[in-house]
This record gives sequence, structure tokens and C-alpha cells, in this order.
Amino acid sequence: MERRLRCILILFFLVSGPCLLAQEVVAPLGFNGAIIHNNRRINAPVSAANQRGAQQKTTAIGLPFFEDFTGYDTWPDSSKWMDVEVYINNTMGVSPVSRGVATFDGLNAAGIPYNPDVSTALLYADSLTSKFIGLLSQSPSDSLYFSFFYQPAGNGFAPEGQDSLMLYFKKSNGAWIKVWAKEGTNLDSFKQVLIPIIDTAYMHDTFQFRFVNKASLNTNDDVWNIDYIKLDKGRNMYDTLINDVAMSDEPSFLLNDLTSMPYRQFIADPGKELAGQHFATIRNGYNAPKSINYNYKAAEQFTGLPLGSGTTNSIVVVSEDKEQVSFPMYTTKPALNHLYDNYTFDTKYYVEAQSPPDDPVNDTILKHQIFYNYMAYDDGTAEKSYFLNMFPTLPAKTAIEFHLNQPDTITGVSIYFGRQVPMAYNKYFSVFVYSDIGVNGGSENAVYSEDLLVPGYMRNDFTWTYKFTNPVPMPAGTFYIGTVQPAFGNADSLYLGLDVNRTGGNHLYYNVIGSWQPSTIDGAVMIRPMLGPVFASDVQQIAKPGNRWFANPNPVHDRLKIEYDISGDGTYWIADMQGKVILSGSIKSEQYLDVADLAPGVYIVRLKVGNQQLQPQKVIKY
Repeated sequence: MERRLRCILILFFLVSGPCLLAQEVVAPLGFNGAIIHNNRRINAPVSAANQRGAQQKTTAIGLPFFEDFTGYDTWPDSSKWMDVEVYINNTMGVSPVSRGVATFDGLNAAGIPYNPDVSTALLYADSLTSKFIGLLSQSPSDSLYFSFFYQPAGNGFAPEGQDSLMLYFKKSNGAWIKVWAKEGTNLDSFKQVLIPIIDTAYMHDTFQFRFVNKASLNTNDDVWNIDYIKLDKGRNMYDTLINDVAMSDEPSFLLNDLTSMPYRQFIADPGKELAGQHFATIRNGYNAPKSINYNYKAAEQFTGLPLGSGTTNSIVVVSEDKEQVSFPMYTTKPALNHLYDNYTFDTKYYVEAQSPPDDPVNDTILKHQIFYNYMAYDDGTAEKSYFLNMFPTLPAKTAIEFHLNQPDTITGVSIYFGRQVPMAYNKYFSVFVYSDIGVNGGSENAVYSEDLLVPGYMRNDFTWTYKFTNPVPMPAGTFYIGTVQPAFGNADSLYLGLDVNRTGGNHLYYNVIGSWQPSTIDGAVMIRPMLGPVFASDVQQIAKPGNRWFANPNPVHDRLKIEYDISGDGTYWIADMQGKVILSGSIKSEQYLDVADLAPGVYIVRLKVGNQQLQPQKVIKY
């Protein structure tokens, strides 16, 4: 069994005869879309020398060296670091010391696995190497100490026992010496490590340190987070305080349930959509309680229109603890008159400067509330993957509940696919829009489907977008959108992105046994309906090259001829638009199938010859 599957979380079980079958499964995420989109350097080649911190002509950094990863770039700050392999973010850490962590996993600088084709490789993965630090003038009497905080797993998968996180120091002769290591373990809070530097071989003007993790090279199921690195003189073994007041966890969205929606849908009923309050989190790193003044300012990003500001408040936060602070919701109807435009409400939360802070930058944090042409429950980042275990004879379905405050048009869907080994390019599926799915006393009613789709990867930061052939007008009220994976097909275990930072209900339902069930997972599956007007699509349908075969005539009334140009007998499946197989069996090329008893409608015909799964075709029965 693949190593990554041993750490899969089994979330719900169905008793079927003598065995147990997991229906919903959470697995590691195999690529990082945020890195792919958010860094302009992503298309430039990253040299091995740069990735591994090779010696370069550069001015040494002076003391103190400090880093808490508070920037908004997803790669390390190039003024301090020589490589670009770790992921800088504020979503993978659980209760970070201050906003921003460096995440080590099995994904390279491009956000894809180091070795995407081998599932069992366990080797050195991410590296984080400092630039040169000038220590030549230091001596053992200066009491040099190096400190940092680390956390296994965070919001990802925990590193196993054979995984590890390591720290190296570089001597004056160029040798790298391991000075600290931690074996893989379960999720824990951030722990601090304090290391004295007393060996004079480290006291030179090209001193460097390097963090490295050992992990599976095909996925990111071995996750570590690093935060708050500090190197300075005049410290001691008890110097564990961070002497800082900082913003830490992500602030809340302004909406009370959705994380994003079109502005016209929001303004149709802002009282319903807005939360009563908005929140931020402040952490006190001092060894004594602190009275902290805090506030916020908000403006629309594109127009600069002021939206609101709070009254400066004060709160006492005890030593080495954090507190969530709140504000009443600001104006609900700003003067934004173009209802079909995109808007972003930027809210900056801040604390007054502390003296002397370790880092004056982390006293602010910015939250974006997006009003674009889609609806979402996720925050735009995936930490894990979600998939359904299928029964061979039944389709597998997902459906996520949304609502409209006024009539609108669904013009497509965006889906974040979790990367798989091997890649799932040939896993066909359909997207369905429902007015009801038969829960809470209703009955399933599909109003539209887009068929013969296959997954796409790394088009942009979040999703692969499918534009509907025919836009779907919908009245105000509830609707559902989701995927259907056909029975007897090759779409099993289709990975979807999962945002585990989602709090509250996920509005997800699934169906693998012929009836809809509410999801039991925590987090939001990343499927977003796109709302009109018509948008620019990444793709409409993805055509896959392959061997030619024909199903004629089409439309068909009673006899359907199957022709293919591959030698050998084949197997066919004819499924309705819900993915249910109606007819199946063996077939030879140029053989006719009797379809007279099929009800009029649209069907999907799948054909497999030998070990080759051919591209499905849509057939109309009249």
C-alpha cells in the first residue's frame, strides 16, 4: 500500500456484509496552487545553486537576525534567504506565534512534488538557507544564541517517525554540521528551541544556517511549520520570551457563512449575509500582562472608498497568550453602484507599537473580503484533499448547497483538484446543477449537467474553471452544484481540494449508495459556482487524444453500431446522465447494440478495449 495512504483519515464507515468501507476520505494534497499563482518568479527557472543556498557574492547580514515570515509573498524574503522551496503562509500553522509561518513538505519551489512518479521515495525535501551572517567579530563571551519555534503537522498531515526536521550550521571551512533534529510526530503546539553558539568555527563572516526536512517526495503528507527565528548576542538559556505583541491567526470574513459572493447578491440582502461582528487575534509574547490598544481601518481596494474604522480599544492579554478581539460590523451599503463589478473590501487590523518590539511589521494584518463572480465557502487555500470511495456498480456524487438572494445565471464552475499519483487526467466526470437533491423531505431534481469533463491542474491559484455550454438561469432560493463520477468508469477517487480552516457547516452532501447523506468532514470542499454575466473560461471541456471509435447513428432509435480501430474484444457501458449504468456487456467492433427499450434521453457510452479506456461519447436516444 502506498505510504501516503497509510495516513489517510477515515471519516465515515458503512457496514456492507462482513466488511467496512470508508465513504468519505481525506488525503494529502499533492500540489500547491497558491505558490503557482502568487509568485511572479514561478515561470523563471530555479537553479539548483539557488535552491540549495550555494555560495554567492553578497554582503553579510548583521545581528540581530530575525524572521517571523510576516510578508504576504508565498516565497521567503530574498533579502534574508537564498532558496525558495518552503511555503510562506498563514493557513498551515495552528495558533502561530505571529502571523505567517514557513511550511516544509514534499513539494518543490514550483508547488509540485519533487518526485511525482514515485510514491515511496523518502529523501531530503525542502530547504531554507539563510544568507551570509557576519559573526567574525563575535566570541564565546558574547553569548550568542539561536532560537526558533517548530510545529509538526499544523493543518496538514503529521510527519511519521521516519520523517524529520533538521537544522545545520556552517563552519568557516564550509562544512555543514547538524546541530538539531526532530523525528516525525503527531500534531502539537509550537515548541521553542534555543541553541547556544560557542564553537569559534561558526564565528566567521560567511556563517549560514539551514533547515531541511526529510519527507515523501511525491506529496505533502509530512508537514512541519517554522516560526519566529532569532539569532543575536547577549542572550542566555532562559531567553525564551519573544518580547512582542503581534497579530496571529487569520481574521474573520465579513460574511457570516459564505467567504465570497457576487456583490449584487450581497447587496440584495446585506443584513442576511453580513456577520454581526468581525474578529482578529492578538498575541502577547512578553513575560507579563500587557494592556494593548487595537483598532482597524477598512476601504474598498480598487476605488479607495473608505468603508469604516473602529474606535481604539484596549485589552489586557496575559503573558504568552492570545485573545480574540471584535468590532461591530461596519457600513452595509457603501456607495458602489456598479452591481456587476468585482470589489474587494480590505480590512487592516493593527495594534499600537510596543517598545521594544522584536518585529514592528507583525503588528498589522490585512483581510480581503472578495465580491467577485463566484460563491464559495472556502478561503482560497487547500490544505488537504477529499474524495469518495465508490462502489463499482454505482455513481458517486457530491453536491454543495448555495443560495441566491435574487435570480441569477450560473455560467460555469471552478474546482480545485487535489493532485494524484498517478495524475488523474483520464478520470471523466460530470458537473450537475440541482434545484433539490432529495434531502429533508425533498426529491432530487437536476436542472443541468455538463458532461465528459476531466480534471485540470495548475491553471491558476485556485481552480480549473469549466464554462457551461448553456448558462443556467436560477430563481432566488436554494440550489446545489457538484460532481458525478460514473459507475463502471475510471473516475474513482477523484481528489478535490479541502480547505480545513473552514469553521461552521460545510453544506456538503454526498451519494455513493443511491441516497444523499450529509458530509461528516470538517472543512470546505473547494467547488465554486460561477455566476453571470458570461466569464472568460480556462477551459470548456478538455479533449483527450486517443484511439478513434464511433457510436452510430446518433441520435439513435433502436440499434446502435459500435466501431473501433483497436484489435480485440471490448466492454461497453451505457449510463444515464446521473451516472447510473443501464446496459453493459462485451462487444466486438462493428457490432450492434439493441437500445430500443431505453427511454428517450441523453446517455454516456463508455468503451474499454483490452486495457485501454477510450474517451466516452454522448448519445441521444429518441
